[in-house]
Amino acid sequence: MAHSCKQLRSNDLAQFRELMKVFADAFEDPRAYQDAPPSDAYLQRLLSKPTVIALGAEVDGAIVGGLVAYVLEKFERERSEIYIYDLAVAASHRRLGIARDLILQLKRIAADLGAYVIYVQADLVDDPAIQLYTSLGTREDVLHFDIDVD
Repeated sequence: MAHSCKQLRSNDLAQFRELMKVFADAFEDPRAYQDAPPSDAYLQRLLSKPTVIALGAEVDGAIVGGLVAYVLEKFERERSEIYIYDLAVAASHRRLGIARDLILQLKRIAADLGAYVIYVQADLVDDPAIQLYTSLGTREDVLHFDIDVD
């Protein structure tokens, strides 16, 4: 089953919304991804930003996976890094190289943007993600903390 990966832009709202459904299913979190969907205007603004990178993987015209990453400008040097915030592939299309191809496309985009590194986090219990990311980069063991704003 052949797939293709493409960058989703402000005119790809239907495909981006399909990707949000993939995220909801893959992460088993429909509340986060489906309960209060952003407006078209919001998504168009978001996908127009040069600091937001959304990639979709298609099979037969349907989005079956993708990622959303953010370009972070650094202060200590004139450089940027890219953070993969979400990456998922539909269960029916896993183990076909789609996630790897998405990351390889992101690497090309990162090089074009002059970024010096791409980084991603994985849960300790997510063995497939850990195996994928280990095959593509160097593992660093860190702790992640969420700090509430209110």
